[in-house]
Amino acid sequence: MTIAQIHQLFLTHSSVCTDTRKITKDCIFFALKGDNFNGNRYAIEALQKGAAYVIVDEKEYAINNQCILVEDVLHTLQQLGKYHRKYCSAKVIGLTGSNGKTTTKELIKAVVKKKYNTIATIGNLNNHIGVPLTLLSIKEDTEFAIIEMGANHLKEIEFLSNLADPDYGYITNFGKAHLEGFGSIEGVIQGKSELYHYLTTNQKHIFLNADDPIQEKKLGSYIKKIGFSTSNEQYYKIELLNADPFVSIKVKNCTITSNLVGTYNFTNCCAAILIGKYFNVTLPEIKDAIEGYVPENNRSQILQRKGHKIILDAYNANPTSMTAALDNFNGIKSNRKIVFLGDMFELGSIAAKEHQDIANKVSKMNFTTSFLVGENFIKTKTEAIKLLNFNDLKEYLKKHPIQTNSTILIKGSRGMALERILDIL
Repeated sequence: MTIAQIHQLFLTHSSVCTDTRKITKDCIFFALKGDNFNGNRYAIEALQKGAAYVIVDEKEYAINNQCILVEDVLHTLQQLGKYHRKYCSAKVIGLTGSNGKTTTKELIKAVVKKKYNTIATIGNLNNHIGVPLTLLSIKEDTEFAIIEMGANHLKEIEFLSNLADPDYGYITNFGKAHLEGFGSIEGVIQGKSELYHYLTTNQKHIFLNADDPIQEKKLGSYIKKIGFSTSNEQYYKIELLNADPFVSIKVKNCTITSNLVGTYNFTNCCAAILIGKYFNVTLPEIKDAIEGYVPENNRSQILQRKGHKIILDAYNANPTSMTAALDNFNGIKSNRKIVFLGDMFELGSIAAKEHQDIANKVSKMNFTTSFLVGENFIKTKTEAIKLLNFNDLKEYLKKHPIQTNSTILIKGSRGMALERILDIL
């Protein structure tokens, strides 16, 4: 069966699904494989639970005419997503970068949705499976689709760009993330810039932070670029008023106060403002959208617990985002500041150096107490309190509880799951 024929089936059924625990009636189940599972084995179960069809790539599971046998299920899913994107009339905004992708995506969605029927990547489903699934969520009446694209190796953004075929694109920044896969910061820049290459090659529009020298240099004299800047009059001017703790912005005569902490979220807001203005969303509508967005999922959240003010930014971490979080926290006014930092993953051979650099930075910031947690941080030379894992931290805090009315930063890679500190506090 061809992709065009599978697409016709898709148009007459409710949805696609890759997990038998989430089967909906009349969906099409794609039997994906992974290192530790084989979706083909669940094909019959998917039919029993109400799937209309199952896509399999092992002949023994193609037992009736509801089972569609293909050469490779993942490839079929990707090509179906690509085919559907071409079939629909929605404009696609592609988004990548080292830090802030998901927050920026949510802000852009909130703004653009004020005027247009808009869908966006759910959560951080931004990889070779998540992108085609998002493309397949585009409906006939969808006007904009915001597609987040993640990568930890070269050529991945190139591949995802070819699937999504974005009409517009934005790169949040280039930072020290996934260095184990990219090899170096130069590799990160090269990898993320694959979106730029796709857009410029196909003469598509690019949104940019014109205050980022890397973005400015990369795009040079490219005509179809639309930028924001805090000072360059050539671009749309947006001013940072303050970030203590929430980011407050001035655009023309309008002040926008977000629910986002950290100066590092300023450019995320700016991207949403710029894109909204470009697509004729009014400034009052933009203000309403940004002020109405509340972060969740451990991303730049401000919480109050037992008298503590907590900045919970524990969804992920790398040297660039960790540095930005510390700089911002250092500037917040408080008599008692506590930091909990967890290991940064996927740094490869430079992990020891990067963790020591962060430890050195913390030691210069005169926080009341600093906790460094993880196999990398425990090897650093520092006067901070070092603990091997979360259980050790938990035991320490039982014996030495944090004094009330503290201002606390919690930051670490996803695998550290430092949000568990909330239960202790």
